[in-house]
Amino acid sequence: MDAQTLIARRIARELRDGMLVNLGIGIPTLVANFVPEGIHVFFQSENGLIGTGPVPEPGMALAWLTDAGGKPVTALPGACAFDSAISFGLIRGGHLDLTVLGGLQVDQNGRLANWMIPGKMVPGMGGAMDLVTGARRVIVAMQHAAKGRSKIVRECSLPLTSDRPVDLVVTELAVIGFPEGRATLLETADGVTVDQVIAATEAELVIPSNVKEGGGASTSYESA
Repeated sequence: MDAQTLIARRIARELRDGMLVNLGIGIPTLVANFVPEGIHVFFQSENGLIGTGPVPEPGMALAWLTDAGGKPVTALPGACAFDSAISFGLIRGGHLDLTVLGGLQVDQNGRLANWMIPGKMVPGMGGAMDLVTGARRVIVAMQHAAKGRSKIVRECSLPLTSDRPVDLVVTELAVIGFPEGRATLLETADGVTVDQVIAATEAELVIPSNVKEGGGASTSYESA
């Protein structure tokens, strides 16, 4: 299983029935492919749609029906479309249960940088700042390292998206939470040891005695 699929499958275990969930571009969009059986989730896209469905079959894409990243989607029965004012009212008003976002860096206090690399042309922040600030729970989906350098760092060198700490970071190696504002190893992926996660991580990790090695049950949504 490739790293992106592994990350998306693990995050899908955090979904609860009836949730209103926003998925960012990149790895987060894969989460929709792994919704657990018996769980019904409403996916929201900040360009103005609730009820996004799977990627359309070849030849069936509609140019005007896309996610926030401009990629074609389908609309499930009962879906609704609306303007940006309503969409960001939902986000800023605290009505999203969960957002899953990609990340460039997360520091050991849980602060996310995911919108700009200095010196590179980027389209802008989009809705990331609003989502990190307004969603009830924030999960970052990203690979553990880029070009051999840990993306979970002591201090972000890239511009922050928000000063609000995220709730979870899920990588192909581990699940890391931030209770009391400190990066805490909650779980390692199948076949990965605690020592391997520590070695691959720049940030200083808190290692509880009850770390779930090799994957475990989902973290408690209510206690997060």
